[in-house]
Amino acid sequence: MSTVASSDRPLELVDVGFRRDDRWILRDVSWSVGRSDRWVVLGPNGSGKSTLLDIASMWQHPTTGTVRVLGEELGRCDVRTTRGRVGVSSAALADRLRPTLEVDDLVVTGLRGDLETWWHEYTDGDRVAAAAVLERLGITHLRGRTFGTLSSGERQRVQMARTLIAEPDLLFLDEPFAGLDLGAREDLLARLSGLASDASVSPMVLVTHHVEEIPVGFTHALLLRAGRIVAAGPVAEALTEETLSETFGMGVQLVSTDGRWRAWARS
Repeated sequence: MSTVASSDRPLELVDVGFRRDDRWILRDVSWSVGRSDRWVVLGPNGSGKSTLLDIASMWQHPTTGTVRVLGEELGRCDVRTTRGRVGVSSAALADRLRPTLEVDDLVVTGLRGDLETWWHEYTDGDRVAAAAVLERLGITHLRGRTFGTLSSGERQRVQMARTLIAEPDLLFLDEPFAGLDLGAREDLLARLSGLASDASVSPMVLVTHHVEEIPVGFTHALLLRAGRIVAAGPVAEALTEETLSETFGMGVQLVSTDGRWRAWARS
């Protein structure tokens, strides 16, 4: 990797590897995210996507290599401070949220990375901000509901609102479309496309299994198989029939129409 100021690359991984017991989950991963980038990370189950996200968001230390997040090097900084500048929406976080927490309260806790409102005091202005981000994601109708009464798709969107309210300097979305029906998926895709086109929104990294879930306006793609990078770069260059076939270990046909992608097994 060439030397570039950290402010130009909010995320930098150099020769990163991660081993659990005797198995390498990631090997020789070098990857960087620029300030205006919107990345999608694609790969089959077991390819290392979740581990890559854990390392990139400073929740896991690599076995080998160097990780820099927002100019801070993992292992040489107070990760609690840096994590506060990183937004993460994932199923693992959902499991830690109290089911009886109301949606408004859950979203406002994202301002300080809390799990409960009693950890800090919140102002009327904070409540207004929570209402605004719920409106931005089209889920104001969920206000007053408790987290435990929401469908899996509704939980995904409320989690995203909780992540966005803090206006993080780096944003990770781990399979945000899981559990969504067609209508909800298309609505969320449109809203993510809107975020992608907003220059004020921080760099974004979205993890998915499906090319159909790549929002219009996402700029880059990283493809993983068995813990190694198959391709990484501008989406139109990295995402091809050849790289997708290698990534999923099968012949794949791929088409792009008006910025949307579709893939199916080659007969």
